[in-house]
Amino acid sequence: MSEKKLSYNPNWQQEYSEMVVTAAQAVSHIIPGERVFLGTGCATPLELVKALVARSKELTDIEIVQLLTRGDAPYATKELANCFPVNSFFISHNVRQIIQEGFGDYTPVFLSDIPRLFKSGRLPLDVAMIHITPPDENGMCSLGVSVDIVKSAAENAHMVIAQVNPQMPRTLGNSMIHVYDIDYLVPVDVPILENEIPGSRPGTKEIGETLAGLIEDGSTVQLGIGRVPQAVAPFLKDKKDLGIHSEMLTDSIIDLIEAGVITGKKKSLDRGKIVASFVMGSKRLYDYVDNNPAFSFNPTEYVNDPFTISRQNKMVAINVAIEVDLTGQVCADSIGNQFYSGIGGQVDFTRGAAGSEDGKAIIALYSTTADGKSRIVSSLTTGAGVVTTRGDVHYIVTEYGVAYLHGKSIQERALALISIAHPDYREELLKNAIALRYVRAEMSEYSGKIAVGPKEMRTVMLMHDGTQLTVRPIHPTDEPNMRDLFHSLSQQSIYTRFMSRMKWVPRKQVQQFVYIDHRTEVSIVATIPESNGDTIVALGGYYLDTRTNRAEVAFVVSDAYQNRRIGSFLFKHLCKIAKSNGIAGFTAEVLDENKAMQTLFNHSGLSITSNLREGVYHYEMMF
Repeated sequence: MSEKKLSYNPNWQQEYSEMVVTAAQAVSHIIPGERVFLGTGCATPLELVKALVARSKELTDIEIVQLLTRGDAPYATKELANCFPVNSFFISHNVRQIIQEGFGDYTPVFLSDIPRLFKSGRLPLDVAMIHITPPDENGMCSLGVSVDIVKSAAENAHMVIAQVNPQMPRTLGNSMIHVYDIDYLVPVDVPILENEIPGSRPGTKEIGETLAGLIEDGSTVQLGIGRVPQAVAPFLKDKKDLGIHSEMLTDSIIDLIEAGVITGKKKSLDRGKIVASFVMGSKRLYDYVDNNPAFSFNPTEYVNDPFTISRQNKMVAINVAIEVDLTGQVCADSIGNQFYSGIGGQVDFTRGAAGSEDGKAIIALYSTTADGKSRIVSSLTTGAGVVTTRGDVHYIVTEYGVAYLHGKSIQERALALISIAHPDYREELLKNAIALRYVRAEMSEYSGKIAVGPKEMRTVMLMHDGTQLTVRPIHPTDEPNMRDLFHSLSQQSIYTRFMSRMKWVPRKQVQQFVYIDHRTEVSIVATIPESNGDTIVALGGYYLDTRTNRAEVAFVVSDAYQNRRIGSFLFKHLCKIAKSNGIAGFTAEVLDENKAMQTLFNHSGLSITSNLREGVYHYEMMF
């Protein structure tokens, strides 16, 4: 006898024979006008659904209440719309058409709020049709692959009909219901619905890599529904001691557990446990979670509670969007006036992660739709609903990079989002942003130069005192930080860098360092993390003269960080970048009194010629 068989009482049908009925007998107790809840996801009780629909000629006004369901939905047709009106909290594929055609309904609500609707009686349930394991020796049945709102529905419905299936995995945690809290038991022996892994598309790998870069060792992670959040899993294999607190689990979890990436050792809540409320995947995943004490399945009112989520240190929430406007409003449940999916747990986890110590709330999306339209838009499509507000949004990720929006002005947000939009749409978005007064008109001259630099330019520098600097391409959102760097410079540092006795660096000149094309113009910055974001301590860059294929190179280092070899490190990194771009060499102009820069160039190992004219050394350095 297999281990799975030992997880339940093999004599359950005899022991509870007075409750055991056929599907047809069970649904015969449902009367017109009742509200019937259907179990969620891959635990949708399809045998009960078929039996209920078979009674369609006898019934009317049976409101079908559901979250996300899988499998056929024969009740969701125009012909049966009066008999089985659909009311869905999340629009899955099997009911999307009936809702979009106006013959079904959608209730927008935070996932964490749904159990309260049931318990308070604001949305009373007459019947809950669920899918469970057979009872064990103590009469306890597991809700298996879908605990989520099913547990609350079963606890608050007047009548509970359970499809009892020995092939249902016995998941552990707060996932049990006692057999005597059920009215009718309908034996079935059918495979659990499996969920196809969505195929990749261009940009998936880049998004996955970027998301992985935002996840630190020891983080606790939530991965939302769909291809985009799951894209991160293959890029987490070098991470250490990750934890999971997520509504949903998929097959991607298995390899990370077996590789020792997911341990839960650093979780500040439910340490060592993988916490979820439902699972959608393959039989391999179902077998993996069956009776596995590493997993703790809990109801939505726990898993999605923003306060509970916020108690996890380094909580990272990754969710998706349909479109994002230039002010940071996130639409995730509709395409214009057409409802498409649902609010789900996006806001629950966004707010929870935002309140977590060192947490990150991330919205990830492809820069374009499948038919090539931009998902980053000047204004949301008419009728589109806001799921995550401007005030809630933090990170936005596309295949072109990351835009951090929280606490940023409208102009900063617009420029950041334009920089990660598809290149084909950036010029139009900038033009619209100026027309909408989101961005100052003077920014029009930087059209084509609002972009995140190539990730290949990124590296790190470890200084002698152990301080680690991140060296990366400059971002459009760095303009305020660049102004801070220049304001921090002494008059002598300004003079040696700009060869001018000016008191400060004009805003226009700062912008010329920030808004660049990353090809003929390159700017890299050395940064250290601070509580309010990156602090820029040094800048290096070059400007290519296409006639000579040589680039003029220059640096500036904050006074507090001078004489720590940062300039030398930036120069070597710029040499590497320039060589990869096929540039022949560098030129530079250095004041006679700037001995430190002369020493840097003279000891660079390049082929150098220099001559002094009117107090300025003119350098030519060939690779």
